[in-house]
Amino acid sequence: MKRILIVTGQSGSGKSSALQVLEDLGYYCIDNLPLALLPEIVAKLDHENNLEQLALGVDVRSTREDLQEFDHVFEQLQKHGSVDIVYLTTQDQELIARFSASRRPHPLSSRFKSLNQCIQEEKTLLLPIQLRSTVHIDTTDKSVHDLKDTLLSRLGQSDRLIVILQSFGYKHGIPLDADYVFDVRHLPNPHWDLELRKFSGLDEPVRKFLEDSAQTNEMFEDIYHFLDKWLPAFAEGHRHYMTVSIGCTGGQHRSVYIVDRLKKALEAKWSVQVLHREMKHWS
Repeated sequence: MKRILIVTGQSGSGKSSALQVLEDLGYYCIDNLPLALLPEIVAKLDHENNLEQLALGVDVRSTREDLQEFDHVFEQLQKHGSVDIVYLTTQDQELIARFSASRRPHPLSSRFKSLNQCIQEEKTLLLPIQLRSTVHIDTTDKSVHDLKDTLLSRLGQSDRLIVILQSFGYKHGIPLDADYVFDVRHLPNPHWDLELRKFSGLDEPVRKFLEDSAQTNEMFEDIYHFLDKWLPAFAEGHRHYMTVSIGCTGGQHRSVYIVDRLKKALEAKWSVQVLHREMKHWS
């Protein structure tokens, strides 16, 4: 996993909106899990998936003990990628106005009589995280669109189309989040070669086997030229991401090879992320 973002801050300051922006940018987002469970869950995701960007929403609904142990959690997360903390804050009077307008209770309202007390206690509870924050954003005067622009700028990302290339196996079901699905089950199957079965489409023996097939090369060229032609049109339509899924029978050889080759061909023009959905099933 290349990048992990912890998104936190005062309740009402825009954490949910920030996570929605990050999801549109291609981040896999998880919100409101107990802080103590995050290292275990991130380790599992890192082992079983090929995620490159993960965003974790954290707030005062975690226990006081978990929040006090944040430094330990942070160190555990660093084992799986570069970790940045986005801390959102808002001036007290604006927070009070937002809660009054939404008529939603503050997460600490069952413990304190006034909203102002809740706000002050929350600042204290989140202080260990705030002290480690690498991106601090004041949302007092920001709309959702302003927040998006600020995140793009502060995280060093442009507002351009992200192409998500996903390999999968038909025997495990077609991905429901795919914008395009290409079936490559008709290509020569390395699975039937006992020497190749243990490898994946990322390994040299399988790559060589498939590259020697004219049919494989023609299929790759057709998919590549289709995407090269039409991705600009989607980008001009203000799409944030496009998920292209390539499927073979088991999701270990042919689809993985095509996805890897497409990544190398497209990344000069586009921001590309790769997910091999069936990696956990590879032999």
